[in-house]
Amino acid sequence: MKNKNDSFILGFTGVLIFFYLISCAGVTDSKGGGGEDKPQTVSDKFEPKTFLYDSTKKYIYLTFDDGPQHGTVTCFELCKEEKIKSSFFMVGLHTMQKSDGRKIVSMIREGYPQTLLANHSFTHANGKYVYFYQHPQMAGQDFFRAQDTLHVPYKIIRLPGNRSWVREGEVKATNLVRSVAELLDSAGYNVIGWDVEWHFNHKNARPVQTPEKLAAEVDSAFARNDTHSPNHLVILSHDRMFQRPGDADSLLKFIRILKQNPQYVFETVDHYPGLKKLR
Repeated sequence: MKNKNDSFILGFTGVLIFFYLISCAGVTDSKGGGGEDKPQTVSDKFEPKTFLYDSTKKYIYLTFDDGPQHGTVTCFELCKEEKIKSSFFMVGLHTMQKSDGRKIVSMIREGYPQTLLANHSFTHANGKYVYFYQHPQMAGQDFFRAQDTLHVPYKIIRLPGNRSWVREGEVKATNLVRSVAELLDSAGYNVIGWDVEWHFNHKNARPVQTPEKLAAEVDSAFARNDTHSPNHLVILSHDRMFQRPGDADSLLKFIRILKQNPQYVFETVDHYPGLKKLR
């Protein structure tokens, strides 16, 4: 009888040890060790990492404003094909007005790190810029609404119709927008202006400068050190400028001209120097 009890106890103990080992293995795997790699989540993808600049390079931040619009997908696909990085400052109201607006915003967001989704307000001031900026609390809520509805990953904004800058220890703004810029600064946001603008005809949305002329402006700005930060240059353009095949070809030519310079590197604006904590 004693041998049977001993056998029972040993067997029962073995079962307990077996389930204990399985439990431990499960805990280890849930923390990411001892198991297969988990798919990258959105939060992992946008976890800010230390960025090292190459002192021999000059950084170009190609940005597109006012999307989603006709032309946004063209810009996205062209930059993807050319393997360059770009940033899209998008508008919440435009997203709601397009049947595929949410899909386009998601495409830009999930295209990171090649494309970056950034905040360009919810209403784009409804075109009434003076009234918008004279009511800073209202304007602030407009930006916060866009941040939430578009699921913008980083605290990066461009003010509609204004080239102000807000970075760590810096608020560079005109009197009209200073109150809004200071409000956004206190809420932890960065505001990105621009150095070179690709102008467009406001009647037909077609580009004004030729690709060659704009590339020469970029070269000149770097040569004269006429950029907000040395060796870093932000280009402002608008999605709708490139909705026509001929104008999309101009964007392609412009990118290819810049790519010929081995010093030039295209980056997204979350890597612009001097920004505050992004999340």
